[in-house]
Amino acid sequence: MRSSTLLCIAGAIFSVSCHLLPSPAAILWTDRPEFALYAEQFNFAQDQYKVEVRYFESPALKLTETGANPDIVAGSWLKSSSTRNLFMPLDEILKKDPEMTESFYPRLLALGFIDDKQYLLPAAFNIKALVFARNQNLELSNPFTIGLEEIEEQGKAYNTLNRGAYSRMGFSPAWSNEFLFTTMVLFNASFRESDAAGQVAWENSSLDEALGYISRWINEANTNIQAEDDFTFKYFYEPPARLVLSGRILFTCFDSSLLFTLTPEVRENLDFRWIARNETIPLDANAVFYGIAKNGRSKKGAEAFTRWFFNLETQRFLLEQSKSKRINESSFGIAGGFSAMRTVTEQVFPQFYPGLLGHIPPESFLSPPNILPRNWESLKERVIFPYLQDRIRLKDAEETRPLERRITEWSRLNRR
Repeated sequence: MRSSTLLCIAGAIFSVSCHLLPSPAAILWTDRPEFALYAEQFNFAQDQYKVEVRYFESPALKLTETGANPDIVAGSWLKSSSTRNLFMPLDEILKKDPEMTESFYPRLLALGFIDDKQYLLPAAFNIKALVFARNQNLELSNPFTIGLEEIEEQGKAYNTLNRGAYSRMGFSPAWSNEFLFTTMVLFNASFRESDAAGQVAWENSSLDEALGYISRWINEANTNIQAEDDFTFKYFYEPPARLVLSGRILFTCFDSSLLFTLTPEVRENLDFRWIARNETIPLDANAVFYGIAKNGRSKKGAEAFTRWFFNLETQRFLLEQSKSKRINESSFGIAGGFSAMRTVTEQVFPQFYPGLLGHIPPESFLSPPNILPRNWESLKERVIFPYLQDRIRLKDAEETRPLERRITEWSRLNRR
């Protein structure tokens, strides 16, 4: 359901005829169906330029493999070494509109600054939230964030054992691969692209430290991994949000994009904190970036859309349209996440998402992701996640096939 409504809008936009235009329509490639709505609104707002949207699962791969030339690309993984050199500098656009530059989260904007020029603009991001039932009335130490130690302590205190088996369990890190990976990031495992060939590097000592911490957590709070697995097998036939609301578990981990697309009936009974450590909230690695391709045919149209889109009043209007068309029921915020324009996220989002009142993540805590290869999502799902689950289930790290070998074998089979 999440993308079907948006893709229907995209289908209508794709059929726009260009024969009356003085210049070609600007072609926008994206992995975010929300841009279909944005292009539609831009086309209605003025009659000088048109934008047409093309949806691809991975615009970054499409861009490097086909040699085709769109005008605009908005999606994830555009910062990799194989794609970022395909974009033109945006400094002239920013110079003409200094307020645009000032409106971005500075650390996010810096990720698109390469070789002393601004090649990419951040568009949207998501972060991980720890979610719990509002009626639990938990006494938490911070109104914005929650640390790993506090999650462990609260979860352990919530546990209930009956005849040697858990009938209630506060939380297990093993329940969520994304939570496990977020913990690795918080311990500075620092997964990143290491060279132009798209190889991956990380800090092995930090990764081992994080995995050791998780293993101790499981054994000290929840007896052992087998006890957790037995509880999961017995009770996780229901979605985690329902398990939280029923009291079977205390916490679950949600991406912000999922949290704010839960049904109102469910969401109004939930509360949350952003997962943090040492005053750091890691942003999800699939943050959306935006660039104008070097070899596009409609640079003026692309520049006009850029100036229109990265504007506080435009994004307020787009949120209104998303609400009126009920797209916000399946898609959160701007391009599926928080707007990378700080002014929009802090001033406008709470008007459309009242649950964010008093919960806007502190700007100084937000930690942008490292630059990662364009195939990172597949690598993470197929290699990193299984490795993390294997490591927390084995007492000796040497019993687990090394991560380096797993990545090498996977890469050999998935060369593009």
